Amino acid sequence: MSTDACPLSGAQIAICRLVHNGPRPQPTLKPLRLELGLYVEKTRAKQKHRMEASCLELALEGERLCKAGDFKGGTAFFEAAVQVGTEDLKTLSAIYSQLGNAYFYLKEYGKAMEYHRHDLTLARRICDRVGEGKASGNLGNTLKVLGRFDEAAVCCQRHLDISQEQGDKVGEARALYNMGNVFHAKGKQQLWGSSQDPGDLPPDVRDTLQRATAFYEMNLSLVKELGDRAAQGRAYGNLGNTHYLLGNFVEAIKFHRERLSIAKEFGDKAAERRAYSNLGNALIFLGQFSAATEYYRKTLQLSRQLKDQVMEAQACYSLGNTYTLLQQYERAIDYHLKHLLIAQELTDRVGEGRACWSLGNAYVSLGNNRQALYYVRKHLDISREIGDRNGELTARMNVEQLLKALGMKEGDLSPCGSEFEVQGARPKFTKRNSMDSVDLWKYSSEKNGYEQDLDGVRRPKSQSSQSMRKGYADSQSSDERQWLDSPVDTDDITVHVPPLKLGRDPSDEDCFFDLLSKFQSSRMDDQRCHLDESQNGDDGESASDSISPLNEMMGKLMFFILQQHQHLLFQPQPHNLASDRGTV
Repeated sequence: MSTDACPLSGAQIAICRLVHNGPRPQPTLKPLRLELGLYVEKTRAKQKHRMEASCLELALEGERLCKAGDFKGGTAFFEAAVQVGTEDLKTLSAIYSQLGNAYFYLKEYGKAMEYHRHDLTLARRICDRVGEGKASGNLGNTLKVLGRFDEAAVCCQRHLDISQEQGDKVGEARALYNMGNVFHAKGKQQLWGSSQDPGDLPPDVRDTLQRATAFYEMNLSLVKELGDRAAQGRAYGNLGNTHYLLGNFVEAIKFHRERLSIAKEFGDKAAERRAYSNLGNALIFLGQFSAATEYYRKTLQLSRQLKDQVMEAQACYSLGNTYTLLQQYERAIDYHLKHLLIAQELTDRVGEGRACWSLGNAYVSLGNNRQALYYVRKHLDISREIGDRNGELTARMNVEQLLKALGMKEGDLSPCGSEFEVQGARPKFTKRNSMDSVDLWKYSSEKNGYEQDLDGVRRPKSQSSQSMRKGYADSQSSDERQWLDSPVDTDDITVHVPPLKLGRDPSDEDCFFDLLSKFQSSRMDDQRCHLDESQNGDDGESASDSISPLNEMMGKLMFFILQQHQHLLFQPQPHNLASDRGTV
């Protein structure tokens, strides 16, 4: 078999160069760690100076692989370098730091903490204060992603104190940003267990988010002084996010517009998309629905340019909800159908359920109860399938109300529940003159452990990490050593491990979506659909006088969609902060 038929990986090429001193056919190569283990054994038998050189060679190969994105291969070479050993403690410290960062990117946080602790211990041993500060910062960020916020704050504060002591302005800016990240993440987790409306926060949550805002403001001031435009963009984005959570929507818009400007300056399409989406979210809360649709359309356009189906589905879902608020139901249906089709392509059953709920609601608003019944029954089937008990109960009540309004019984229905056999098929519908005929249905987002995102799309676990990484990757740094950057903003990885009591592994967005869902759970009775018994999908008559008036309906609809609209409402601002400790 030729090497052309089975090209060597970067790690295998490094093995050939370092271990075999030349090319080798792929079938003759042993597994990576076995090859390295044999090399380490041979190297240990050599003279000390040769061992030192081999350690450095292995470390440089590991660095090269990590820069190319092969973190798994990189860790194998770094760990081989550690096994060979070196008497240069600064080199060893750098290897530990790189191993910690590489395992962080691999989401192996236990190993990341182990190596960052080794780095911290070694830095103290050799009295390297700057190195101690950077190792503390790396350790703090790893603790943050594990939800150990108090410990993370202690580590990040030590990084800040040492940076100020050493007069290291760049390090100080990083530490301030890190502190902001810690309190920001802590505030979001506190919100998950809350039941207040956005902006109406418990005192401890408000205090936490205000502390995050204060650190971001200090960071922004310092990076302006340093002239670091990329860091300014991240600070603006996070300030927009914290002000959003605090209910300061006008301030949030101001900061997100600054973020948008800098994203355009750098040609960072991913950051530009996040800024557009965040601006749309804030405008929704200010009641500026038409303006929000403009930003969501730009979000959709960029998502398609980036070939990110998850974000494309999110944008369609946002547009569908916003057009519902504008009472433009046909356009809302168009976007919810697009969302549904993408969810089906992604095998995202939770997203499909949410799309079906939205479509059912829109068709009821148009008076087409027959087609509404089809989507409500699909919502019911999906809720049963994924074990969403609350969603199943809600969908069952909605089905009963629609059957009653149509003068039908369960036995009258075909297995698919409608003459429209194809999911996503666009039927004709009879338009009504108002929304007075229906109260809002309540949609439950309790998933009983299913992974879900705020955008109405459940990412399949097999592609969730890839999609999120792609969506959040920061392209602002052209430094080829970008991978070595201190993993200061763990939102770049978007993996959060909550306390065990949560019993789930939510993404950054999940927690707040679930929080908002709790708001609506207490109002289930108020948000059910009440249909006049004489109503059917073919007539154009108004509902009876007992039905809630338009203003009440719109208030409830507004409340529901604001909850559903929190997709990536604090869309994270990825951060790349260079770490000198990554150099060997």
